Amino acid sequence: MIRVGLGTDLHRLVEGRRLLLAGVEIPSGRGEDAHSDGDVLAHAVIDAVLGAAALGDIGEFFPDTEAAYKNADSMMLLSRCWKQVQKEGWHLGNLDCVIVLETPKVLPYREKIRASLARALDSEAVFVKAKTAEGIGPLGEGAAIGAEAVCLLEK
Repeated sequence: MIRVGLGTDLHRLVEGRRLLLAGVEIPSGRGEDAHSDGDVLAHAVIDAVLGAAALGDIGEFFPDTEAAYKNADSMMLLSRCWKQVQKEGWHLGNLDCVIVLETPKVLPYREKIRASLARALDSEAVFVKAKTAEGIGPLGEGAAIGAEAVCLLEK
């Protein structure tokens, strides 16, 4: 059996926060505004794997109303979800991700980001790419960062 999952996330960029992508800190004057550490890529991947396994979504597992998840490490949250997905008998066929960010450029950090996700999911079938929004809307104006992830799970 195979299933596909799609995850998306979007956060404002604000001063005084770290910019994290799959747990990799990217030098920037601004970072994601969120209850947890705000890692949009980790959040999108969590929703993709949980959705493919029909187990729920990030908000069900880690509500932003819970103090326990304040500034939580999103890669730790991903690891917890991935263990649950594996417990259900699923393994990763592949994961493909897109980060939407005007600046800074992601390419110099792409391999570290990809490797971080590959470690968390115990699979080399992971790819990450980045796009800009060409100056359109909050993403294009540099006010926000977004990520999308699609995964294929196999059982």
